This record gives sequence, structure tokens and C-alpha cells, in this order.
Amino acid sequence: MTATSPRKLVVKCTAGIEDPERCAQAFTVAATALAAGAEVSLWLTGEATWLAVPGRAEAFDLPHSAPLSDLRDAVLAGGTLTVCTQCAARRDIAETDLVQGAVIAGSTSFVAEVLADNAQALVY
Repeated sequence: MTATSPRKLVVKCTAGIEDPERCAQAFTVAATALAAGAEVSLWLTGEATWLAVPGRAEAFDLPHSAPLSDLRDAVLAGGTLTVCTQCAARRDIAETDLVQGAVIAGSTSFVAEVLADNAQALVY
């Protein structure tokens, strides 16, 4: 790793409101890594997919946790937010349904990110 090549952190969030602590951990780690200078990519799969839809993260509430919408917006401002293609399709979510800046991509893109030089992947 060189000074001009920041480490990339790929965070995959597999839980939504049904498992709020695990979900919040993924968003918190992604936003914290971004603030620490890492290149960050946050992937939403399963029920976490809904959190890329406007209003969903805003309704998320977990005591003693930063607002999920603030964490999501921090990632969008400095990193990338990607929703799993199959997960979106199963929920009838189109890219036009997502918050501005979020995209839909599949496993080929995820694998390319986690296998890249200087990449570290975490799954929550």
C-alpha cells in the first residue's frame, strides 16, 4: 500500500430492520472508515436493500446509534452505495426507486471489488 493508494474497504450489509444492530454496525463501520480516509464501498443485500429507498433509512431507529440516514448519506458523499441486482429484483426495486447516487449491480461487480489490490471485505 502506498500513500497515494488508500486501502479500499468493501462492506456488505445483509441485514435490515429485522436485525438492527448488525445493520447499524455495517453502516457505522463504512462511514467511520470513510472518515478515516479509506476508499469505501457499501453493498446492500437482502432486507438491507430497502435502506437505499428514500424514507426507509430515515425511519430506522436504534438507541445509541447514529441515525442510519446520516451514515448512508456520508457513504454516498464520499464512497459508493450499491444494491444487489437480484435482491432489488426480488423486491421490485428499480434504480429509479433508490436515493440519488445509489446504484444496482451484481455479483460480478462485487467480486471484482473484493479481489482488487488493497481491498478488504467485511460482511455484516
